[in-house]
Amino acid sequence: MRLGIIFSAGLVSTGLLLALGLNKPAISQSPTQVAQSSAIANTNLQEFRQNRRVWSQQRIRNYRYTLSRSCFCIEEATVPVTIEVRNGQTTSITDKNGKKVNPELFQEYSTMPKVFNVIRDAIAKKASNMTVNYNKKLGYPTQIGIDYNSQIADEELYLTIEDFKEIK
Repeated sequence: MRLGIIFSAGLVSTGLLLALGLNKPAISQSPTQVAQSSAIANTNLQEFRQNRRVWSQQRIRNYRYTLSRSCFCIEEATVPVTIEVRNGQTTSITDKNGKKVNPELFQEYSTMPKVFNVIRDAIAKKASNMTVNYNKKLGYPTQIGIDYNSQIADEELYLTIEDFKEIK
């Protein structure tokens, strides 16, 4: 950014202060906010690790669950779907009527390890805000809310996982 030079002696200091002020971010975090963000990130990481361990210990390889996603994305990507996994691999993704849906729209959420990867990625990217609820017994996430950047609209992601059932 190029700024004009102000020659009037009375305006030099005012112009300099104004110019310096233009380079400052519009919104910045106080040291307290930074410390709180760091504490939240540590809590999220600890909860993530603990629940990921609980999930892994279950050794569940065959299961089904209903996934609902809320995001600023195409309508087809927000319909609740039932995801079925056999031997750790996604075998089907269907809508509430049992009709197959485009699997590419749900690829990131098509197994529990992939859902855990979404959480891990948000932690690594230092998301502005993240809330995750986990199933107390099995460790898998049941609700995920991620706001990657509080200063950007419409990039938030919300996932709900319901009706989890192990398939024998």
